[in-house]
Amino acid sequence: MAALNIAFEAPDNAGGACPAKGRPIDLVHLARQTMGDKALELEVLQMFARHARESMKELAATEGEARAAAAHRLKGSAQSVGAVAISKAAGALEDDPADAAALAGVTAAVVDAENFILKLCR
Repeated sequence: MAALNIAFEAPDNAGGACPAKGRPIDLVHLARQTMGDKALELEVLQMFARHARESMKELAATEGEARAAAAHRLKGSAQSVGAVAISKAAGALEDDPADAAALAGVTAAVVDAENFILKLCR
């Protein structure tokens, strides 16, 4: 019981150093989310890759508040799987939906993560 309390009372270190070491997906975070189930990790990553690709289509087709809302959704799903770069880029786009550089940053981060996920699934 004490171990559970420690686990749930641990401070949130979301702003701290990322153990991903430059990878597009923080695999340590993902393993925590999936309780170490490797098959589930791959399934979650594949679902995220499809969602991220659909989000890119939506981001390209919208402007203003609709683009900010799509960026917000992408940011949240990226955070849940440990896609730190996508989350940060989507957050920047959410803050300024008209910023072409922010949109390009999201695109680059999504492509990088997709390639990483494809390599993991081989």
